[in-house]
Amino acid sequence: MALIERTAYPRFVRNVSTSELTRLYTPTLHEIDLAKRTTRGGDGLQLAFLLMLKSFQRLGYFPNPEDVPEAIVTHLRSQLGLADDTPATSPPRSRQRHRDSIREYLGVEPFADDARRLAATAVAEAARTVDDPADLVNVAIEELVKGRYELPAFSTLDRLSRHVKHAVNARLFARLDGLITPTNKRSLDALLETGSRGRSTLNALKAAPKSATKKNLSEMQERLVWLEVMGDTGRLLKRVSNQKIANLAAQARALDASELKDVGVERRRAMLVCLIDRTKVSVRDALCEMLTKIVSKVHNKGKEELENIHREKRTTTEGMIGLLEKILAGAASQDDDTALGGWVREIIEGGGGPEVLLETCTSLSAHKGGNYLPLLWNFYRGQRATLFRVARSLVFESTTEDSSLTDALSFVLENDRLGRRGEFIPGELDLSFANDRWKDLVLAELNGSPALARRYLEVCVFSYVAEELRTGDICVAGSEKYADYREQLLSWEECEPLVEQHCRELGLSSTPEGFANQLKALLSRTAEDVDRSYPENASVVITEAGEPVLKKASGKKLTQALKMLEAQVAERMPERNLTDVLCSIEQLTRWSRHLGPLSGSEPKLENPRERYLLTAFCYGTNMGPTQTARHTRGLVTAHELGYTNRRHVTTGKLETANTDVTNAYASLPLPRVWGTGETAAADGMKIDLYENSLISEYHIRYGGYGGIAYHHVSDTYVALFTHFFACGVWEAVYILDGLLKNASEIQPRAVASDTQGQSQPVFGLAYTLGIQLMPRIRNWKDLIFYRPDKDATYDHIEPLFSDTVDWKLIETHWRDLMRVVISIRTGTILPSTLLRKLGNYSRKNRLYRAFREVGRAVRTEFLLRFLSNQELRTRITATTNKAESYNGFSDWLFFGGEGVISDTDPEEQEKRMKFKELVTNSLIVQNAADLTDVLRSLAAEGYTLRREEVSQLSPYLTAHVKRFGDYIIDLDSVSAPPNGEMPELLD
Repeated sequence: MALIERTAYPRFVRNVSTSELTRLYTPTLHEIDLAKRTTRGGDGLQLAFLLMLKSFQRLGYFPNPEDVPEAIVTHLRSQLGLADDTPATSPPRSRQRHRDSIREYLGVEPFADDARRLAATAVAEAARTVDDPADLVNVAIEELVKGRYELPAFSTLDRLSRHVKHAVNARLFARLDGLITPTNKRSLDALLETGSRGRSTLNALKAAPKSATKKNLSEMQERLVWLEVMGDTGRLLKRVSNQKIANLAAQARALDASELKDVGVERRRAMLVCLIDRTKVSVRDALCEMLTKIVSKVHNKGKEELENIHREKRTTTEGMIGLLEKILAGAASQDDDTALGGWVREIIEGGGGPEVLLETCTSLSAHKGGNYLPLLWNFYRGQRATLFRVARSLVFESTTEDSSLTDALSFVLENDRLGRRGEFIPGELDLSFANDRWKDLVLAELNGSPALARRYLEVCVFSYVAEELRTGDICVAGSEKYADYREQLLSWEECEPLVEQHCRELGLSSTPEGFANQLKALLSRTAEDVDRSYPENASVVITEAGEPVLKKASGKKLTQALKMLEAQVAERMPERNLTDVLCSIEQLTRWSRHLGPLSGSEPKLENPRERYLLTAFCYGTNMGPTQTARHTRGLVTAHELGYTNRRHVTTGKLETANTDVTNAYASLPLPRVWGTGETAAADGMKIDLYENSLISEYHIRYGGYGGIAYHHVSDTYVALFTHFFACGVWEAVYILDGLLKNASEIQPRAVASDTQGQSQPVFGLAYTLGIQLMPRIRNWKDLIFYRPDKDATYDHIEPLFSDTVDWKLIETHWRDLMRVVISIRTGTILPSTLLRKLGNYSRKNRLYRAFREVGRAVRTEFLLRFLSNQELRTRITATTNKAESYNGFSDWLFFGGEGVISDTDPEEQEKRMKFKELVTNSLIVQNAADLTDVLRSLAAEGYTLRREEVSQLSPYLTAHVKRFGDYIIDLDSVSAPPNGEMPELLD
């Protein structure tokens, strides 16, 4: 049975506000007249009729009279001018007639056979994709409302959705079981059998990928071969939606072998088939990830070796320079060429002779210009056999019309299959994908005919396979992260009808020429304004080399008034236990209603809310199940905490819970003093991981192995969304995702970031999505300003510009730009998927060139505003400072396990970050509510509160919070924080 709290089934709120009473429950004159004409009796019947009418308008069904909040009854009495004791119920003989009149007035049909069939059909269609009964109930509600039908009792909808879901799933499971061969059925059943060590093969199926080493890569490749032997899951699941496959796979992953044995045979096999299918996808992703990392390590070792060679040969180089100095000194002092020749000959012989010196010169020049490529074979050959096995296990395809690299890979694999291990391979090969340095190494001659240096060719091909996997110029069939992104884009025929509305919403022109001209006009106008105001701009100086130099702005001083206010706040903030804070915010938001079994059934947990709160504390503070259980006085065991996390929690459920907490924060008045909510900042922080994890990488800046928690933090201080990824990932990839995935009421349209956000393609994509990108700017010498037109010149800022925007290129690829943007808007693809492909230069990728060109114009326009507008720079700095402060605040709460995530599963690591965000935001809400109470008490005592000082306070307060001790959940002893009114602030 689904919980009613998890559905959209309309219910009365517990506390009806005055504004809601006025807006939703005030009868119109026409409705009052209808009540008078319909009822046959006194004022009580009219009141009862209007109560039924207004309740039905709000809920879509007739509630029991005793369920109507007294505040609504009182409000209607006052609107009708009735006495406080006027009854609000009608006799049963009149009630049905009143209901019929209301249905007729509102144009609504009662719930009967037609409505039941409509709801069942909609649920059956939805059940092919989703499993959660709450989602299916919502589908039925939406369809009934759309069809103008009265909603039945919630229990009716719940029974209907469960019955239809069971029927749909039973047909699906039976069909799949009929397609599975007897041999594969035996293989599936064998997964649940335990071996001599008491572990089933299912555990190996669920094992998380490990770090990118030769051994782990080989084991992962063997795992893919084993999975392929299990059967063609793609054929079996061809007619099953991806979401359904993911749901069933997640359910199978959450159960152990003994639990799966208790599931019906047909359903169990379907779940295992889905699990195997999704595991194949994740293994292919992991193989690609490992391949790129191992090739990267080969290149890094080559570079290190070159540095060693340079250091070792420094003495030789200095000796050769000494010989040259002697020759030059002789040339300067000797006038006789014959004597000079003898002098030079003597010096050469003294240095070892011409042959030795020539060999030395050849050795020194072999790696001139930092060319480390000739050194790679020694580091590649140890990985060679494994890389070949991986390449044969995966199907590489080009995502462009240029297939030269995939053809070269096929050539290399075929050559190895035929056992050709000679130094040279006769013949020619299209190496247009490679640069000149590689071509110089690979291209050779054999007996006067063209040939290829086999060793260098192999290293070259695998190097470019790794690079083009990152840029998206090649993809892997059956992968997810490395899939062909073009398949996720809508066709132009699907996009074209939506372009006009998108452009109208963002104020963009909906034609290629208009789009380019509009952007050109914006850049021209900004450049002219900045040039005109430059003489009055005392904070920036442009050097003769065209480099802008910004003078450091003075920060706000900590005034005596602010110090006094902070001291008063610190003294008056109530002491809080962290578990009590979680209870309080759960009481306010009921976020725990989003957690539950992955199958969607009613949780069979004793005191589920308490269990969910302890689980959130356990993983959100990184205490872990064992340590948390030790400090709960026997309230819960480590197994129960692990079970709850594994069986009842997903990242999606946690994101929904976080949205509830964020919305509660948005309803508070104090955060509006701190910010408008229109801007957010994106910033990352390193989270320590064990080295033997695929996502774990060494972070040069912070030191140690870990991943990056990338937060989007509102200018009101609350976190809106969190990603978790490897340290080596370009952070700007996720800079737009956080805004688009954020489902809270706080919806910023501008995002500030650190220097990583200043990439041209990111600027281009953000502009076409209507998002204002505002990175902090450093390294001005590396940035190019693009003038709007080659003939445009400026009196003061002319030295800044060094190139011109190619407007024709933007017009040519405008359709490609719009296709991407509409696909993102409709949710078929994420910005991060595109930005992974646009993060590196690719001469093959026309999308890269298109977004880069738009980004050149948009970034130049932003840079000009950044230079000329001190207020903009201050705003960016203030917002990014809040994000950096959030990192420290959330890290303080992540105190367990010395801050190291011990789990190596990337999905579990992501969940830890979601739990952490939930705990952190809960404390932010509690602190904001407590701060409001403190400010109100200060105002009542006559303390002068100024907006300037209050705006510099922060909810990131920790001195009053107790993290340690016994962790007890007692929902009866805590209450939700009040949404108190703010005292008046002086400007």
